[in-house]
Amino acid sequence: MFDAKVHVIDHPLVAHKLTIMRNKNTSVKDFRELVSEIGMLITYEATRDLPLTTKHIETPICGMEAPTLAGKKIAVVPILRAGLGLVDGVLRMVPSARVGHIGMYRDEETLEPHVYFCKMPKDIAERDVMIVDPMLATGGSANAAIAEMKRRGCRHIKLMVLVAAPEGIECIRKNHPDVDIYCGAVDEKLNDVGYIMPGLGDAGDRIFGTK
Repeated sequence: MFDAKVHVIDHPLVAHKLTIMRNKNTSVKDFRELVSEIGMLITYEATRDLPLTTKHIETPICGMEAPTLAGKKIAVVPILRAGLGLVDGVLRMVPSARVGHIGMYRDEETLEPHVYFCKMPKDIAERDVMIVDPMLATGGSANAAIAEMKRRGCRHIKLMVLVAAPEGIECIRKNHPDVDIYCGAVDEKLNDVGYIMPGLGDAGDRIFGTK
């Protein structure tokens, strides 16, 4: 269905946790915790290609040359505000990552997203960037966020979402064919107002309890 740049995390724990999240009766507390938990599981897959080196250590039994991360710099960049829900899960897996923030608003006439806030680590261009957002619906916000990071010199970018619509995936593949997409599930389609079906509703409202 999609090319090798689209990674769907086909794992029983991810599927089970997404089912609980989709349920409209799931509490804000549980929903928020599940966003973080699935974020950890997807980060596990999204970091599979991190380079390793070795260092000498002493175990209780003997010395050995042991594998260790090669010091690659990572930044996690949530798209405000719903993307904030994924940050803790990523950081629990990659504690040394720096965190940038990007916020966008949608032009009421053109419906195009525009960046209103962007605060990044000073060395962002030297880091592998993981843009995180719970939903990839039309792809407009993710497309704009990726474009903004490229304008800042970033060359290695991944997009990590919980649920994606085919329309959103196609948007990113068309505009940013170099960007890998990691998602917990690909849903059926968008409805006539741009919500993913079956989806899980407005992720921001459900994470922060604002509806």
